[in-house]
Amino acid sequence: MAKSGYSITTEGEITLTTSAKSILGVKSGATTANHGVDLLKYRVSFLGVSASAVPVLVEVCLCTFGANPPGTNSTSATIYQNYGRHASTGFSAAKNWTTEPTTISVIEAITLTPNGGTLYYDGPLGTTPDSPLGEGFVIRCTAPAGVGVRASMLFERC
Repeated sequence: MAKSGYSITTEGEITLTTSAKSILGVKSGATTANHGVDLLKYRVSFLGVSASAVPVLVEVCLCTFGANPPGTNSTSATIYQNYGRHASTGFSAAKNWTTEPTTISVIEAITLTPNGGTLYYDGPLGTTPDSPLGEGFVIRCTAPAGVGVRASMLFERC
């Protein structure tokens, strides 16, 4: 079956503080809950310069967006179509939440050095996480000290 692939980025640096912050997210079914999100790839990179900096907790999370969906207490992010048939995306995306979306369930968590640390994840075929209809994913970071971060996600409709 032919699919269409989409991507979003933080479109620049987001500054982390000492509390958890959802930095990038995508929700399916912007107008109707008719499909889910198949999260294929994600990237996270930090812009720190101190080799002694304490690692940042990076969490990839399933999110219902019961409150604060993309565009509410966040900045809307541009959705780019990377491949497949061109059609209305049916997704909404955002970055840099000022109030966390709800309800978040962590599906993967790692720590990564903010001193230029970079995470590349390409999901093995057939094992990528997908969301329930009308829900999606966020990348959330918790840093012990202020540091800049950039991120991207690549996903398909499922």
